[in-house]
Amino acid sequence: MTDVMADRSAVGPDPEVTPGAASGPRPAPPTRRQARRRGQLVAWAFLAPFMLAFVLFVIWPLIHGIYLSLTDQSLTGTGGSFIGLQNYSEALSDAVMWRSIGNTVWFTVITTVPLVLFALIMALLVNTGLPGQWLWRLSFFMPFLLASTVISQIWVWIFNPEIGAANEILSAVGLEPIAWLQTANVDLISIAIATIWWTVGFNFLLYLAALQNIPTLQYEAAAVDGAGPWRQLFSITLPQLGPVTGVILVLQMLASLKLFDQAYQMMDGNSSESSRPIVQYIFEAGFVGYRFGYASAISYIFFVLILLVGITQMIVLRRRKEDS
Repeated sequence: MTDVMADRSAVGPDPEVTPGAASGPRPAPPTRRQARRRGQLVAWAFLAPFMLAFVLFVIWPLIHGIYLSLTDQSLTGTGGSFIGLQNYSEALSDAVMWRSIGNTVWFTVITTVPLVLFALIMALLVNTGLPGQWLWRLSFFMPFLLASTVISQIWVWIFNPEIGAANEILSAVGLEPIAWLQTANVDLISIAIATIWWTVGFNFLLYLAALQNIPTLQYEAAAVDGAGPWRQLFSITLPQLGPVTGVILVLQMLASLKLFDQAYQMMDGNSSESSRPIVQYIFEAGFVGYRFGYASAISYIFFVLILLVGITQMIVLRRRKEDS
């Protein structure tokens, strides 16, 4: 017993029971300002990779494109001299550019309404409980998953003036065959038909999701009050689909204004004046005519037009929402 006590006294007092061990100075808790600053530093640390990518791939190309539009830069590496607003003045007086913008606007008009209307009808049919719903959903949405090259090749075959299914249908109903992609003012309509078939599935999916979020109690209460299917459609369904319809209109108009892939592929890069969209004209000016500066000026003029359309849509939708 004496040996054990001697060993413990040689080691020293137990740190867990040493008086005054817990009475040392403690670090002061961080102030509210310090905690806020620390939180901001953590937030910026998480945002830094995205901000770096955003600056490198969005802000810098935007600034560099504006600079190119003020020069005579060529794809061949020549030029690059500052010429001010000469490219913009030339573009504003370019009849081909305005015709291309007109084609793009006309394409947007003839595709937006069908893409909204057909998608709504398809979603309503599926939501009513048709047999084999999985098959209907798959068949409606499957074309949207295909690449633009596949879609273009399919419809080039369909619109073939000699062996295409489109002219076979016309002949079956007693109409004359049409050279769909070779006739002025018909070629753009042909591209619009292919685009509607290709992209309507995405709008259908948005409408179907919105329909499934409408409470069934509203329909049950309306049925108790004697409202039939058509009254329920116009009094319950369509008003509830107003917000998603606004979103679809904005997305569809922006997508249609960026028409390029299917038009370029279906026309094999040889679009006529009646079917050339503005994005293709920008491509031809920059990569075929080698005029990077002029192509940049056209792209920024088109950007301003799209911006005005987007702002107008936002104002109209906001006013409708406030009125409702």
